[in-house]
Amino acid sequence: MMDLLRDRRAVALLLAASLTILSNATISPALPGIEARFSGTPDAALLTRLLVTAPALMVALCAPIAGMAADRFGRRRLLLAGVLLFSLAGSAGMVLPDLHLILASRLVLGIAVAFVMTSQAALVGDLFQGAARGRFMGYQMAATNFGGFVFVAFAGWLAGFDVFLVFALYAVGLLYLPFLWRAFPAERPAADNPAEGLTSDDGGADTWIPQLTFLAALAGGTFVIFYMVPTQVPFYLNQIGHTDPAASGAVIAAVPLAAGCAAFVFGPLRKRLGRGGAPALGFLVMAAGFWLLQSAMTLPALTVAVGLIGGGFGWVMPGFITSALDVAPAGRRGLASGAITTSIFLGQFASPIAVQPLVETLGYVETYRITALVLVGLSAIAAIGLRPPRSSTVRFAE
Repeated sequence: MMDLLRDRRAVALLLAASLTILSNATISPALPGIEARFSGTPDAALLTRLLVTAPALMVALCAPIAGMAADRFGRRRLLLAGVLLFSLAGSAGMVLPDLHLILASRLVLGIAVAFVMTSQAALVGDLFQGAARGRFMGYQMAATNFGGFVFVAFAGWLAGFDVFLVFALYAVGLLYLPFLWRAFPAERPAADNPAEGLTSDDGGADTWIPQLTFLAALAGGTFVIFYMVPTQVPFYLNQIGHTDPAASGAVIAAVPLAAGCAAFVFGPLRKRLGRGGAPALGFLVMAAGFWLLQSAMTLPALTVAVGLIGGGFGWVMPGFITSALDVAPAGRRGLASGAITTSIFLGQFASPIAVQPLVETLGYVETYRITALVLVGLSAIAAIGLRPPRSSTVRFAE
């Protein structure tokens, strides 16, 4: 890990990635207070909850365009513009006097996150190759998950003083900007000169578009399943008698912790098991978590169950963008990262819509049991579908 962290570009990319965890859940501790402040606004309860989900929807809509912009105008330009817009739109909630205006600022924040995520991922593809790329993506996910703990905890502390202070956290991007500016040299657009400044292979799989489509579909479906934990598990805990919100928080906190720990070893695991083997194993671990979840009743058992889901996810998630960067030509890595980003956020947005009818019809236990079986099927699909074709011209981290 230290060899990567000695490269200031790697540190800059980790800092940029850490911003994305701020986009949604960071303001959650302040939501009750925000709703109370704007209690006279029509539909205040709905609008307040939309403050969390609005950025995800905008990321899903804008990521493909942002990815193409990164390829056309350069990754560095889009990254710097995205971080600046992120800081301004995110922190605007401190001073905006109207709930509708705050919601509008959250929509703009989603556009900024799309800029940051796609350009950052494309730069990872440009600057790292093979095993180093896989290791870096694992470290990135670990840092993002652990950073989420810090940001959310700090947001809760700030909300104790004033609920609108949580928006100040978004201004951290302004502190990052000078370092990001110096870390990456000026560039010509990748579409004009794809290979300039790159240390990685500049090829790409011959069939990169079908492979990218497959990866995007798999990523979206995975996030529909994964987001069952934050959207369904708290209600399941309440149903089986664990009504204390602190207990629910403690159980769900096992997810990012386990995901972060698992992501640390994603690179070596991918090198050993291959591009399809690592996520296949991750899907099986997630399946074990859901299978345990449908029978667990005590808090320790429930914590282990969601921990398995998070740990398996830590081996699945980094593989989506890493594999997309593997298959895409150098001049199309922005488009590739944009496609994966869109599928991820669409999966988040669609999860309660897709899952709630199952829960209402079958109940939580049967839904979790079916989910475990679906994940076993996804494991087989990943093992077969993510194998590099023999005719591929790109070198994969196997």
